[in-house]
Amino acid sequence: MKNITDSFLCLGYWPSAGSFGFNTDILATNPINLSVVLGVLVFFGKGVLSDLLDNRKQRILRTIRNSEKLREGAVEQLKKAQARLRKVETEADRFRVNGYSEIEREKWNLINSIYTTLEQLENYKNETIYFEQQRVINQVRHRVSQQALQGALGTLNSCLNNELHLRTVNANIDMFGEMKEKNS
Repeated sequence: MKNITDSFLCLGYWPSAGSFGFNTDILATNPINLSVVLGVLVFFGKGVLSDLLDNRKQRILRTIRNSEKLREGAVEQLKKAQARLRKVETEADRFRVNGYSEIEREKWNLINSIYTTLEQLENYKNETIYFEQQRVINQVRHRVSQQALQGALGTLNSCLNNELHLRTVNANIDMFGEMKEKNS
């Protein structure tokens, strides 16, 4: 096998020292070309690169400052929100305590109202029972008196004859006459 440099020698022309020509040996010319290109880039691109880096640096610094301001604002808002939260929690606790006491008060009011209503219903029930008893007693009295009257009439009709009937009528007329004389 041949050497790599031998194959490059066959590819092109090697100029003799001191003359101008193309060197086709890539391995020999690359470091020179690269150093020339880099030198030109550094010389001409130094300002552009430095401006780009300065602009980038300024943007980064500006972003950091803005971030710091936003962070400070966020910390401030967080403190305000925490203060509001404490205030709301305090009010919620107060409402909760007031709500529980209000619920207890309403519960006792409701219980008292129910007891009062139950007492009234018990009184109405007792009154209704009393009135119903009186009504039933009156009905029973009325029936008993009717039955007694019918029984008395039946007894009188069965026992009364014409002579007894006339004597009773005459006695009543005499009694009525005496009463009339007393009142006159």
